[in-house]
Amino acid sequence: MYLIKDAHIVNEGRVFKASVLIKDDKIDSIFKVDVPESIMQSAELIDASDCWLMPGVIDDHVHFRDPGFPEKADFYSETCAAVAGGVTSVMDMPNTNPQTTSIRNWEDKMNIASDKSLCNYALYLGATNDNISELLQADPTKVCGVKLFLGSSTGNMLVEKKEAIENLFAKVPLLIAVHAEDEEIIQKNKLHFTNLYADKIPVECHTSIRSAEACFKASAMAVELAHKYNTRLHLAHISTEKELALFENISIDKKRISSEVCVNYLWFSYNDYETHGAKIKCNPSIKTEADKYGLLNALSSDKIDVIATDHAPHLLSEKDGYCMQAVSGMPSIQFSLSLMLELVKHGHISIEQLVTKMCHNPAKIFNIEKRGFIRKGYKADLTIVRRNERWRADKSCILSKCAWSPYEEVEFTTKVAYTFINGRKVFDNGKISNTLRGEALRFNA
Repeated sequence: MYLIKDAHIVNEGRVFKASVLIKDDKIDSIFKVDVPESIMQSAELIDASDCWLMPGVIDDHVHFRDPGFPEKADFYSETCAAVAGGVTSVMDMPNTNPQTTSIRNWEDKMNIASDKSLCNYALYLGATNDNISELLQADPTKVCGVKLFLGSSTGNMLVEKKEAIENLFAKVPLLIAVHAEDEEIIQKNKLHFTNLYADKIPVECHTSIRSAEACFKASAMAVELAHKYNTRLHLAHISTEKELALFENISIDKKRISSEVCVNYLWFSYNDYETHGAKIKCNPSIKTEADKYGLLNALSSDKIDVIATDHAPHLLSEKDGYCMQAVSGMPSIQFSLSLMLELVKHGHISIEQLVTKMCHNPAKIFNIEKRGFIRKGYKADLTIVRRNERWRADKSCILSKCAWSPYEEVEFTTKVAYTFINGRKVFDNGKISNTLRGEALRFNA
C-alpha cells in the first residue's frame, strides 16, 4: 500500500493538491483534505509536494521490433525505456518478423509481450491485400486495432489494392489506424531526386520525397472512406499543417475520426537535418518549420487528439549513408513526456492539455478498460514528475537497446521520479524493478 502525499494532481482538466492511496493494483482513495492517521501509519509514504502526479502515459504507437530484430530492440529493453519515461501502457505495431497479420502470429507475439513487458501492452493486427478473414476473427476486447499502411515503410506492409482498402473500411468493425502517405506521389518524387543525384540523394530531400502533398492526399482518402462507411478511423503521425483541415474541432467523445501527432514532429523541422542528419529521418518525413509550428499551435484545439511517439529504434550504423540508404525511424519513448513538459514550460501546451492528449484521450479513443485517469477504482497506473529538476540526456542514461537518441544533449527541467503500473512501483528514481511485468490491456467493445 502506497500513499502519494500532497501531489499537484493533473487530471481531467484540473490541477489540484491532494493525496492518493494505492491499494493492491488500484487507486483506493483520493484525499483532498487531511489523510487519516491510520493510513499515514500503515502505508509507504511518498512525498510528492513538489511534483506533478498524473495518469501514466499511454503510447498508442510504438515499434518494439519483437519478434525478429533482437539486435535493435525487444519488449524488455524498450519497456525499460518506457517506464523510465513515465509510460505505463503501449500499443505495438505489426511490422515485425513474422508480421502480425494473423491471429496465430498475434497470439504468439502476445506471449512474448507477456514474458518481457514491464508495462501494460496491446498489439495491432496488420492489414494486407488479402487477410480480411483474419481481421474479422479478431476479439475487439483484446485487439486494439488494425494498422493499415497506405504508404510503404519499414517492414514493407503496403496495401495498394483499392478493393482491399475499401473492404477494410466497409467490413472491419475494429478501429483502423492508418499510415497515410500516397505511394504514387512518393515514387514520382523519388525518381525526380534520383535523376538529380543518382544514389547520393542528400538526406534532407526526404522531406520533399515524402512530401506534404503525399500525406494530405492519402489522409484525405482515408477520411473520405471513413465518412462513407462510418468507420472508426485513427490517423497516425500527422506531420503537416495542411492535414489539420481534415479534422473536426469537436469533443473526442463525439468523434469517429481521430488524429495523432508524434513528439518528433513537434520538436524537429527540416532545418534540423543540418545538425542531426539521418538520425531524424522517419516516415512520414519531418516537415518544414511552418508545419512544426502549425502542429504546435493546434495542440490547444481538439483537432489533434493524441500525442504519441512512433518509437522506432534502429542501430546507429543503419542510419548511415545518403537518403535512400539510411533507414527511417528513431527511438523516442524514454524522453517523450519530458520533451512535452518542456513544451509546456515554453507555453505551447498546458499541463492539463498534455495529460488529456497523452493519457485521457488514448484511453477514450481505444475504449481502454479502467485506465488513463486518476479515479477511485481505476488501475493505479501513475507517473510522478519532479516539476523543477535540471538534467541533460546523454548516452549513459539511454535504455533502448539501440543505445542512441536524437535527443542526446537536450537539457530538461523536469524529471520522472516514479512510475507505478498496476499499483506496483516499477520505476523509482532511476531504479527499475525488472522482475515485474505489465498486463494485457482490455477494451470495452
